Amino acid sequence: MMALVEAARDTGCPYEIVLVASDKPAAAGIAWAAAQGLPVFTQSPKGMPKRDYEALIDAALRQSGAEIVALAGYMRLLSDDFVARWRGQIINIHPSLLPNYKGLDTHARAIAAGDAVAGCSVHLVTEELDGGAVLGQAQVPILPGDTAETLADRVLAAEHRLYPQMLADFAAR
Repeated sequence: MMALVEAARDTGCPYEIVLVASDKPAAAGIAWAAAQGLPVFTQSPKGMPKRDYEALIDAALRQSGAEIVALAGYMRLLSDDFVARWRGQIINIHPSLLPNYKGLDTHARAIAAGDAVAGCSVHLVTEELDGGAVLGQAQVPILPGDTAETLADRVLAAEHRLYPQMLADFAAR
């Protein structure tokens, strides 16, 4: 999220950040965004039906004037109804070279498979988990002795370069 915000500050960036939202009110990124003067929305989903929770998020996004939803570190599955309301307008960053290693534990799975490279993908969000069209990817070599944690650190750096560029390209379309 921070990389997207920083890139939006560049002259000529085709997108602006109109809302930073989180399901974790105490998230460090929310405090950072608020300190940057960005509008924030937080709501814990605990004890709330998913439909009601997503209705709150949808309302906040629409009130903000958002045209694209860029997920970053959002680890909840969106309902088919929410995805349908924002069809073609939600993108996500995933820490693997999709279609390989959808879901969790991507770095450990790539290492266990003996892959030479890992990486990240920016993709459209659909009802299928990590199944939307891939908009762009960045490869990261898997080095001898890599652990899931060391690989994750290098993939995260690639994510911070790839995601702002892919969001800019997507917004400019």
